[in-house]
Amino acid sequence: MQSIKILSGCLFFSFLFTTTSFGEAPEIRTKVIHRLKGDGNLNANGNAHTASQRVFGSGIDYHGGAVLTSGVNAYYIWYGNWSTNTATSILTDLISNIGGSPYFNINTTYYGVVNSSKIPVRNSVTYLGGAIDSYSQGRALSDSGVQAIVANAISKGVVPKDTNGIYFVLTSADVTETSGFCTKYCGWHTHGTIGNADIKYAFIGNPDQCPSACEDQSVGPNGNPGADGMASIIAHELEEAVTDPDLNAWYDRRGQENADKCAWTFGNTFPTANGALANVQLGSRYFLIQQNWVNAGSGGCALHYP
Repeated sequence: MQSIKILSGCLFFSFLFTTTSFGEAPEIRTKVIHRLKGDGNLNANGNAHTASQRVFGSGIDYHGGAVLTSGVNAYYIWYGNWSTNTATSILTDLISNIGGSPYFNINTTYYGVVNSSKIPVRNSVTYLGGAIDSYSQGRALSDSGVQAIVANAISKGVVPKDTNGIYFVLTSADVTETSGFCTKYCGWHTHGTIGNADIKYAFIGNPDQCPSACEDQSVGPNGNPGADGMASIIAHELEEAVTDPDLNAWYDRRGQENADKCAWTFGNTFPTANGALANVQLGSRYFLIQQNWVNAGSGGCALHYP
């Protein structure tokens, strides 16, 4: 998950796990959050795992849970007021072009296990459209309100019920999330039962509400600092939701998922025409998105693989 500009990365309330020895005792985890810039604290409650389930990787470990290995479908739910905001084209271009890229290929270093066989993640993300929600849950969202937004879109048939999908709730700048947006995190991902199916979804807050917490630069490469900031949060939550969709698959002994381990690090950057920094090109646009953890060799943060 992505955290607040006090740095960016993981979870919610206080602490992520309780252990009596570093990585040996049962770990308790819940939703992972893109934390504030500079904030390294995690927290959790739910899904206990034991050390016996762990398979050690390259600085990150597999705990036996499901992984979205066969290519993932992405859906956007534009929540609030997005009229005249160029974010709708900027972020659609991001999600439409991230699959198949050298950047997303980092996720192929992760795998799930089916019938004792290791199945690597495919470098595939398919954007299948989305929905518009004009404040059905008000301007102050609870965690359950975020799930209700996803459930409403599915129940009304605006988006399909897709267990191989990730639903991104993108909020306009006048919407907050009461469990800690702008003070504890910039975004998060989790899963829940919707329509008797296990549905994966993410909250993506608009950094225009708190630039000092959730934007890395005041001028984005696409001229919309809020949308450009959201691009990095989306990338973060996407790669975590693929490799740890039910919060019981890939994370390290500190509870950090792959994107958490590289939160708010951007690698080699270059200047764009408007003076902003970028580090990748996806389609025809430049973006500044955080690095991801390569689960190969000795491990490490990177912008592409190999």
